[in-house]
Amino acid sequence: MNAPAQPVEVTIETLDFTLNQQAVTAFSGESILNAAKRHGVDIPHLCHKEGLRADGNCRACVVEIQGERTLAPSCCRNVTAGMDVQTNSARAVKSQQMVVEMLLSDMPDVGYKWREQDESQQHGELSVWADRLAVSVRPALKALRREQPKADISHPAMAVNLDACIQCNRCVRACREEQVNDVIGYALRGAQSEIVFDLNDPMGDSTCVACGECVQACPTGALMPKTQIGSQVVDKKVDSVCPFCGVGCLLTYNVKNNQIVSVDGRDGPANHNRLCVKGRFGFDYAHSPQRLTMPLIRKAGVRKDPQALNALNRHSADWSAVFREASWEEALALTAGALTGLRDTHGKKSLAGFGSAKGSNEEAYLFQKLVRTGFGSNNVDHCTRLCHASSVAALLEGVGSGAVSNQVNDVAHSDLIFVIGSNPTANHPVAATWMKNAAKTGAKIVLADPRVTDIGRYAWRTLQFKADTDVAMLNALIHAVIEEGLTDEAFIRDRASNFEALKENVKGYSPEAMAPICGIPAQTLREVARAFAKAKGAMILWGMGVSQHVHGTDNARCLIALSAVTGQIGKPGSGLHPLRGQNNVQGASDAGLIPMMFPNYQRVTDKAAHGWFEQFWGMPLDDQPGYTVVEIMHKALAPDSDPHKIRGMYIMGENPAMSDPDLNHARHALASLEHLVVQDIFMTETAWLADVVLPATAWPEKTGTVSNTDRMVQLGRQAIDPPGEAQPDLWIIQQIAQRMGLNWQYAGAHSGVAAVFEEMRQAMHTAIAGITWERLERESSVTYPCLSEDDAGEPTVFLKRFDTPDGRLNLVPADLIPANERPDADFPFVLITGRQLEHWHTGSMTRRASVLDALEPLATASLCGDDMLALGLQAGDVITVQSRRGQVAIHVRRDDGTPRGAIFIPFAYYEAAANLMTNAALDPFGKIPEFKYCAVAILRGGEVAAAQGYGAEPR
Repeated sequence: MNAPAQPVEVTIETLDFTLNQQAVTAFSGESILNAAKRHGVDIPHLCHKEGLRADGNCRACVVEIQGERTLAPSCCRNVTAGMDVQTNSARAVKSQQMVVEMLLSDMPDVGYKWREQDESQQHGELSVWADRLAVSVRPALKALRREQPKADISHPAMAVNLDACIQCNRCVRACREEQVNDVIGYALRGAQSEIVFDLNDPMGDSTCVACGECVQACPTGALMPKTQIGSQVVDKKVDSVCPFCGVGCLLTYNVKNNQIVSVDGRDGPANHNRLCVKGRFGFDYAHSPQRLTMPLIRKAGVRKDPQALNALNRHSADWSAVFREASWEEALALTAGALTGLRDTHGKKSLAGFGSAKGSNEEAYLFQKLVRTGFGSNNVDHCTRLCHASSVAALLEGVGSGAVSNQVNDVAHSDLIFVIGSNPTANHPVAATWMKNAAKTGAKIVLADPRVTDIGRYAWRTLQFKADTDVAMLNALIHAVIEEGLTDEAFIRDRASNFEALKENVKGYSPEAMAPICGIPAQTLREVARAFAKAKGAMILWGMGVSQHVHGTDNARCLIALSAVTGQIGKPGSGLHPLRGQNNVQGASDAGLIPMMFPNYQRVTDKAAHGWFEQFWGMPLDDQPGYTVVEIMHKALAPDSDPHKIRGMYIMGENPAMSDPDLNHARHALASLEHLVVQDIFMTETAWLADVVLPATAWPEKTGTVSNTDRMVQLGRQAIDPPGEAQPDLWIIQQIAQRMGLNWQYAGAHSGVAAVFEEMRQAMHTAIAGITWERLERESSVTYPCLSEDDAGEPTVFLKRFDTPDGRLNLVPADLIPANERPDADFPFVLITGRQLEHWHTGSMTRRASVLDALEPLATASLCGDDMLALGLQAGDVITVQSRRGQVAIHVRRDDGTPRGAIFIPFAYYEAAANLMTNAALDPFGKIPEFKYCAVAILRGGEVAAAQGYGAEPR
């Protein structure tokens, strides 16, 4: 990373005013309420909440201003110079008391009090202010109480108790203005006015996406999580970070009796209190009765049968026919002994390890160190190979860094937001809120995708290009920019290389020539190119729809070139952002959990880097890149004569028997290993093929750091104890290392996590030298690059130079490379895979979360209405989808955003595993499989496999 820019000093104007006869100051534009709070004066308020637009509708916060006839709502009235304010005058206090009393008179006799620990505060914030203002309700007012609405408990996650509603509109603002979901409204007038969902539908039947922002905003329990109905005095609150997608939302676990009963969003830099349905309600997987609690060893004589995986019953006791319980000492001795024996007998290339992007940075760092120093090779990889490997390859080549240039919420400074190959409202919901917020304030969103997803509702232009034609479309945009003289000549001259080669390459890619190929009219392509080039700030955000192709690296090269020729990088509101899928895929890659790089993206073939790490770790190291995920599967099936045949594997927190392409091949490879060790929290599909299964800790059961898509290193704290004899992943890695002859000593709490972090910090000193463990404990989140302890970190990089050897961006031309497999008469449809809002990755966690499973319990395939009509299908019908590698039977869902000739299947459902059909063909640069494109046939009918025991049982 280039050195951070120097911070700019900002001068904030202050104003003098009088508050309750005291001379004080306020900031320019500051409300009376906030200014008073800073000076230790709390003014009653109910409709006001930090982070939401001030509305002033409850009138509990009125104050008296000298010289004004009426009382003023302090939440939406700004201080002016010389203003004389009284918050506690007899007139102001009487009005405050009256408002609170009238609201309290309508409350039910028994309240919900889900946030307050004091039993007397049964109506939440309303009771708090009633106590502080010494308000009690007169019987005459109580007699006029409204007719109490019935509770609405139709939603799996939330209860609606409108008898406790004070119509403060916090939920409306949270839903419409913060999350921009537009579900909650305020209907009717006068005494009949009420909060409604959509067209006054039950909440469970509405378009609610269960982000829970309304629950967090509600002051009285009118909206509340079902897990906290009744008196819920929690034992503790623990600050942590969300264990799901790469956005990295900070949150607080509310814990009672060693169980997480609810989750609150925290004011972290990536989320500012916001959460999505997974972060809010996807926590109880940790308490699933299906958790692994003891080490397991495969019984003698029980063979590994990959063909039986689809028929497995998923109840936790089922393993007893295949495995037996063992002590930790026996399991660890067998693990280390078998791996050491294979290494010493067949050579160091005979072992491989898959680490995890769902764990901590410290775990990823130690895991790759174990493979490199204990196994003796660089055969270590993780799921980045299956998501953004091609993006990272192109970014390292083009700008010298695999990380994002600008953070997601920097879209607030963009005029144009180019979203390509990503479904952010489903995959990165909180990140999507920043995009929707920007659109509401005038930014233009351009959605480029074969599927028109929900973000398309907010798009200025939608480029629904034909699948597999990314390069054609992007080169057409670059051509238009150059041809129409819209390039940033100064940027190209001073900061980019190889422009002439790029210019020559795109000559044949005019919008007019590419329109028939990509399916976008030439006029639209030119219109978008002009808007992108002329924008003060234009930012590109992309997902796996760009990267998971045999031409994924070329796709990313084109995005880099589009930003460069227009000068849309190295400044606020612009730049390149590949949205990371898992919670720590960025951090795991940074920590070296990839086969061709040491920590901090130092190539294993670089003599200086190789020598540094040999000295740092005190061990000889392999100087050749290891095999990637898919290559390791091929090597597991290599003949015995191959000196690099993979014979033993250690897999931590990954599920390649569900996540790899061409699953029949991958499962065959895993079953063929002489020794497979799986470390996980559940009996995943991969664990069923193991020789030893080691029970690990879920994210809320450990302390460690993760790095989000925004380059923020963030601290997660242990909230609950693990079940049974499950042990921290960091402890397990160290135990195996010690038994393989490595003298590791990481002393301290949580298996020495702080000591491991300190070693990792030294190994990555050019990126995170300024991020100490003590600083993380204090601040929770620090952005890198951060080079000293007083460095705030740099959210926008490449301001002066790029991380390439010469400091210039390297432009790399790209040409059309067709998908490895094309539709034909036998397989006429294109299969597109991906995630959905409620489930994540292979479903091993989210499908054991009761709310998430209730919201999306059934595997479905999406087809547009035209294709369904042509095939004679109705929504809910069963079809069989078949490729050259496998097939699944699945229910149909209508989705007119899916293009004709394509079918979309999420890959989280083991009973309809989309990756049975996907193609393992690799991008030659990033070595990423072509998940996003393969040819399939669609047949009517079929027998849908049951999802036995995978849903979360109620607690």
